[in-house]
Amino acid sequence: GLLGDDQARLRHDRSKGIDMANTAGICTSFKAELPIEGHNLNSDSIKAALYLTTATVGPSTTAYSSTNEVSSANYTAGGAAVTNGTVATSGTTAYWTPAANLSWSNVTITTDCALFYNTSNSNKAICSCTFSTQTVTAGNFTLTMPTNDASNALIRIN
Repeated sequence: GLLGDDQARLRHDRSKGIDMANTAGICTSFKAELPIEGHNLNSDSIKAALYLTTATVGPSTTAYSSTNEVSSANYTAGGAAVTNGTVATSGTTAYWTPAANLSWSNVTITTDCALFYNTSNSNKAICSCTFSTQTVTAGNFTLTMPTNDASNALIRIN
């Protein structure tokens, strides 16, 4: 699935002399907010925003930000609305995947990260998903969602 072991594509930030990376993972703030904030992945408005390969989006991200988000004709800041899937369980694992792939048409972007966030809950971050760097020039870009089951879902909590 997209949220297996954390994977990083390291980049060197010359101004700070440190390595920078987008990283995959369920945002720590989301885990802490589950029992308090009541993120409802069945009915809340969820969006996915795409980020540049030079961004530092990851599990420590607490909310959507337009900083280092991709920019292109036909890409709206804030990303795309997600078609909610259904939260389900199997054994001790709760899981969720959007019900449909996400697509952007006729865009020119380079990205390796999508941030899923809850617009019904102050744009709070849910998870960051990384993938190999994708460059699209005046073409279509689709994020294919994994199977919604305990082994492959976008979000798996056990």
